[in-house]
Amino acid sequence: MEQQNDDLTPENTEENNTNASEENLSEHLEHIIDSNTEDINFENRIDLSELKEGISLIKNEISKVIVGQKEMIDMLIASILANGHALIEGVPGVAKTISAKLLARSLDIDFSRIQFTPDLMPSDILGTSVFNMKSSEFEFKQGPIFSNMVLIDEINRAPAKTQAALFEVMEERQITIDGHKYKMDLPFIVLATQNPVEQEGTYRLPEAQLDRFLFKIDIDYPNLEEEIEILNREQNLKGNTKTDQVTSHLAKDQITKFQNLVEQILIETHLLKYIADIIINTRSNPFLYLGASPRASIAILKASKAFAAMAGRDFVTPEDIKRAAIPVLQHRVIVTPEREMEGVTTKQIIKQIIEAVEIPR
Repeated sequence: MEQQNDDLTPENTEENNTNASEENLSEHLEHIIDSNTEDINFENRIDLSELKEGISLIKNEISKVIVGQKEMIDMLIASILANGHALIEGVPGVAKTISAKLLARSLDIDFSRIQFTPDLMPSDILGTSVFNMKSSEFEFKQGPIFSNMVLIDEINRAPAKTQAALFEVMEERQITIDGHKYKMDLPFIVLATQNPVEQEGTYRLPEAQLDRFLFKIDIDYPNLEEEIEILNREQNLKGNTKTDQVTSHLAKDQITKFQNLVEQILIETHLLKYIADIIINTRSNPFLYLGASPRASIAILKASKAFAAMAGRDFVTPEDIKRAAIPVLQHRVIVTPEREMEGVTTKQIIKQIIEAVEIPR
């Protein structure tokens, strides 16, 4: 009886009631969690299955010819999805031109190539008005720029006057000739290649021209294994053409559809601030003579959405933004002369800025 009385003391009774309440609360919470889990849909709010399949087909086609260079191929595909233009830089012979041609070949769209030379005139690109003797009127003859994908080979081997002919068409997807506006057929993408400016016969692109490109993609030499694979594939060609191995897959309307899907990719407000912080830091960095413009921040936004879509996500993460920052910014900012003489590059400074800016959580 004494033991029974001890168990019924006020302290023990309160403790037992507390334990019982905690157990009931725990069971109630587990019931809520279980019922909510059944209602959670982990699928994307935007259907990206067709887009992922299309990208996979393009990569498979290009990999039939190109060895390695996976990052370059990803950047080229991302530029198409983001409806932007890409500038490819590398020494001669590292597959800049063939990569662009293969990408165009894998797409069922119109393609034209323009070889930039020192004597090339703007009319050779845009077109010109020709007098028709039968109708006694001038008729506009379209130049090679009228295409869905235009490869401008060695863009920095033409003088500034010819380069300036691309300003309007790259920004507004139209040209103006003799007071008449001519719209480009969409999608319209410019892929340009250039040799390093240190090489002979090159003209440095003006900042306004560089700013038109979404990405600047650097191509390095292949490693030993890739070099051997290149030689093996060349040996096995036996007179066949490389581009004959590539099959077209995506049509114009599919590309336009994918571009519209990418625009719908979600991005949180704190990630927009993260992009803005990176851009503002380029303008106040003591190592940079010229910072990035608002066009650069919009380019990072579009590129990060493209990378998210390529990864099968309908939302942007900080990693997408960090991946987009260097190829978007490295051709838009200018290092101060003092730091340039010390060998500091824009890529190094951009990396430091990204590391210094706090990543939102």
